[in-house]
Amino acid sequence: MPLLGFKVLTFDVVGTLIDFEGGMIAYIRGISGRSDSQLADDTILESYRRSRGAHSAEARYPEDLVRVYEDMARDLDLPRRPGLGEGFRDSIKTWPGFPDSAGALKRLHRRFRLMAMTNARRWALEHMARTLGEPFDDAVTPDEARCEKPDPKFFAFARGRLSAMGYVLEDILHVAQSQYHDIGVARELGYKVCWIERRKGLGGFGGTQIPARVTEPDYHFASLGELADAADAEAR
Repeated sequence: MPLLGFKVLTFDVVGTLIDFEGGMIAYIRGISGRSDSQLADDTILESYRRSRGAHSAEARYPEDLVRVYEDMARDLDLPRRPGLGEGFRDSIKTWPGFPDSAGALKRLHRRFRLMAMTNARRWALEHMARTLGEPFDDAVTPDEARCEKPDPKFFAFARGRLSAMGYVLEDILHVAQSQYHDIGVARELGYKVCWIERRKGLGGFGGTQIPARVTEPDYHFASLGELADAADAEAR
């Protein structure tokens, strides 16, 4: 199906549009005072991934980062002063967008309705949306859906919102980095999917949970800019 056959792009945000790995690494490195030769990026991300895998139902993301910091502090011998876990949580406010994100979203917005579908709570999404240039026409967070991806109920809630506006499943392309949270479950639910493989060439899954298997996407790009380029090329 041509890209311009879709009417709506639904987006994962953290990891697809916002560089959460870079943002977290910057915070942990600043707190620890250790260089990358003393505390490797992959070591930080592996510790984070292990802790997030032991997900607490008592706290939504990014509130759960307070607990995660305590786990990482024990694991990586980080400082454990009061407030550092809260600082880790609040660092989400300044996590950067990927260099191509804001420009590509602006280009895509000329041709598609854009909806955020993020596991970050609404207050965190508001900060990230400002970082990205306020590109979204609508958004679904755990505050509304009462669950997090990869729970199929999250996708059902988002589809319900779009259905009320007259859009059907075939109108939607789901765009995401995470095979675990997005690509696999969206494909099983009948979505067309676009994998933005932000870690292409780096190996491994970084801070993202490892999927049981890698799902073959309908579209596959290394950056959001490449997706925008493909849509522009079709239009020409």
